Amino acid sequence: MSELFARLDWAGILFAGFDTLTMLSASLLFTVLLGLPLGVVLFLSGKRQLLERPKLYGALSVVVNVVRSLPFIILLIVMIPITVRLVGTSLGVAGSIPPLVVATTPFFGRLVESALREVDRGVVEAMLAAGATIRQIVLWALLPEALPGILAAVTVTAITLVSYSAMSGVVGGGGLGDLAVRFGYQRFRTDVMIVTVLLLLILVQALQMIGDRLVHHFSRT
Repeated sequence: MSELFARLDWAGILFAGFDTLTMLSASLLFTVLLGLPLGVVLFLSGKRQLLERPKLYGALSVVVNVVRSLPFIILLIVMIPITVRLVGTSLGVAGSIPPLVVATTPFFGRLVESALREVDRGVVEAMLAAGATIRQIVLWALLPEALPGILAAVTVTAITLVSYSAMSGVVGGGGLGDLAVRFGYQRFRTDVMIVTVLLLLILVQALQMIGDRLVHHFSRT
């Protein structure tokens, strides 16, 4: 066993791990910033909601469903020209972030919509009776009440991003996925494959544990 891992470049592995964390952090930040408003709009424009807009909801749903149905590897390739325009390259950490955000924002938006639907309608009706505006209802009632569900959605999205970031290594996306493809697969380095897979598993487990703790902390039950 010691001979199997004797040739490992631990510095390179740590650098790839840092790249993965960078991709995950940046992509998750932009996904939440874009997906949270998307989820709120989907919820508010839905049937029997505060701002019921069937056409708007239908149009948004089509876009969300189309993007979610695309395999990520296809989305990576399709977005290469757009990614190059946005960040100047389609390779490395920077080149992976735009497709990661595009792939997960609709996914996160749907999860936010589902979390908001779980909020007791009586809370909304009470605020309407008190004369609250739509903005006040969203900020002071809907989002605080749905916070545990939203945190759970963030956790699921983060884990999905880990999987997608590893997949981006197929097209030179950087991080542990790129290391596994270039050295583990193409150069038949079993040791590199084992270590990268273990690190990704540890990262996913850590994200799940942190997410579960946050959900439990902010839950009222």
